[in-house]
Amino acid sequence: MTDQNTRELIRTFTSSVYENSISQVDAEKSINKIHSHFKEITNITGYDSKIEHLAAIPTAKGKALGLNFAAQCLFDYKRTTQFLRAMITVIKEKQKEKPGELIRIFYAGCGPYAPFITLVAPLFQPEEVQFSLLEINSNAVASAKKLMDALELSAYLQNFYTADAVTFKVPEADSFDILFSETLDAVLYRECYVPILFNLLPQFNQDVVLIPENVILNVSLVTLATEDTAPKEDDFGTVFNTREAIASQQHLDAIPKRFPGKEVDLSQVNTEVYEKFVLDTKVHVWGDIWLHRNESSLTVPRQYMLTQPFQSSAIIFAYFIEPEIEMKYKPVK
Repeated sequence: MTDQNTRELIRTFTSSVYENSISQVDAEKSINKIHSHFKEITNITGYDSKIEHLAAIPTAKGKALGLNFAAQCLFDYKRTTQFLRAMITVIKEKQKEKPGELIRIFYAGCGPYAPFITLVAPLFQPEEVQFSLLEINSNAVASAKKLMDALELSAYLQNFYTADAVTFKVPEADSFDILFSETLDAVLYRECYVPILFNLLPQFNQDVVLIPENVILNVSLVTLATEDTAPKEDDFGTVFNTREAIASQQHLDAIPKRFPGKEVDLSQVNTEVYEKFVLDTKVHVWGDIWLHRNESSLTVPRQYMLTQPFQSSAIIFAYFIEPEIEMKYKPVK
C-alpha cells in the first residue's frame, strides 16, 4: 500500500467514525490495516522484545508507557474510535465558533504513532488545523516524526517538544483551542493523567476543550452468590473525580502528594452479605461520548475481596501521587 493509499484509508476510516456510520467490526479491520502500514514505516510493531521498547519511562510523577505499550494503544479499538469521534467533533465545533480561524491543538503523550494527528489531520487542511506535540520518550518522537513525514503530514505540525508533561511549561498556552492527553490507565494507576492535568490545565484558557474531559472512579459492593441468587452489585458512588479534585487543589504551588480522601459510610450497611468491592473507571471523553466498564483497557474494573467478618464502619479511599500513583483504600472502625 502506498502512503497516498494509506492517507485515503485513514480519511475514509476517520470520516466514518465521526459520522458514526462504521460498525465496530469494520472499525477494527480498518485499524489493523492502518497499523500494518504504520509498522512498515516506523519499524515499531508494538510487540518486539527490545528492552528499550519495553521499559516504562520515569516522569516527575509516575511513569509513561514504554514504546511497545504506547503503540498497542491503537488496538484498544473502542478507545481509539471514541477519542477520534470526540476530536473530530470538537474541531468542527470550534470551526463553527471561529469561522476561518486556525484551530490549534496541544497533544500530550503522542507515542510512536501519534494517532490523534496521523488519523485526524488528513480530514483537514494545514491552514485549518495545527498540532503541537509533547512526548517524553525520544524514541517515540523519532518514530512519530518519521510517520508524519511519510504520510506528508509535517505541514500540520507546529511544534514537537521532547519533555515531561508533568513539568512542561507550554509556550503561548493561551493560543490553543484543544488539549488532548491520552496518558491514563484503568483506576488511574501509575500513569500521569492527574499530575499532567494539574500542571497543564491552569496554563490554558478556561475555554480550552480537554479530551478526555474527565475520569471518574466509582465504587460498588458485590454480594455473595448463593445457590438461589446471583451476585448483586450495589453502587456506593464516586470516590474520585479528577476535574473536581484538581480544581480543589489549584491553590497549591506544587502537585500534592495525595488528594483528600473520600469516606464511604458503611455504618448502616449489613456488610456480611458482601463478598468484594469493585472500583470502576468511567472515562468522560467529551459531550455524550463515554467509555464504560470493559469497553476499553481503561475501564476494566478492579476487584478487592472483603475479608469476613468485615467489621469496619467505613472505607476511606485516597488518591496518591507519591510514593506511587495509585488509589489506596483503608477500612476504618
